[in-house]
Amino acid sequence: MGDGVTLIWEPHVAPWLRCNIWHIKGRDRDLVIDTGMGLRPMTRELAQLTERPLSAIVTHTHFDHSGGLHEFDHRCGHLAESDIIANPTPANTYADAGFVRAETFTALPYEGFSHEHYTVKPAPLSALLDEGDVLDLGNRVFTVFHLPGHSPGSIALHESATGLLFSGDVVYDGDLIDDMDHSDPEKLAESHARLRELDVSTVHAGHFKSFGRDKMIEILDEYRDGGRRLGDADAWLADMIARSRPH
Repeated sequence: MGDGVTLIWEPHVAPWLRCNIWHIKGRDRDLVIDTGMGLRPMTRELAQLTERPLSAIVTHTHFDHSGGLHEFDHRCGHLAESDIIANPTPANTYADAGFVRAETFTALPYEGFSHEHYTVKPAPLSALLDEGDVLDLGNRVFTVFHLPGHSPGSIALHESATGLLFSGDVVYDGDLIDDMDHSDPEKLAESHARLRELDVSTVHAGHFKSFGRDKMIEILDEYRDGGRRLGDADAWLADMIARSRPH
């Protein structure tokens, strides 16, 4: 993706759910931002990309972003969701919200896999991140922004030198989710207002394609004006599944 950034994704997860996993090269340490559903071992694959120490950052603890976090020794996330990832359940990681079903997978990730038994494994955080914290990779620096609304502990990482923003699910080029039990639309709107003030060149989001600042403002405007809502989850899922079937 340029700027020392590699996009990794889980090939057996349907595109409408699949999380973007970001690998960022540093001089002294690399970052992995979000870890997908954790369907197959990731750290041995990452060994092909780097021999440097790795810090895994979880932007929030929903199952599609935190499933592989347990593989990493250095695990970082926000205090507001630290209890969840230390003691994950299908309920608190939203793996039981209807998104994990047979149609979620384009193939079995391994022999004997069953979506009915999918769970997120415990991954207690080894470092807590909060607003204003800095992640120094030796030759590049990322600042943590606490941007709740999608979830209480949602964070984003911003590199002022390049304008790169790793936004998690605070903003992406799709229908945004603000109506889960721990979501807060008013806080999400406040978080969006903060994004408008950032010097952003490229947004590498939690889902779908990356985009520039103009597209980010367009998405934020559409959400502010009542668009970009996922709405009824069952209806949305039915539509996504129908679209993904071969015609």
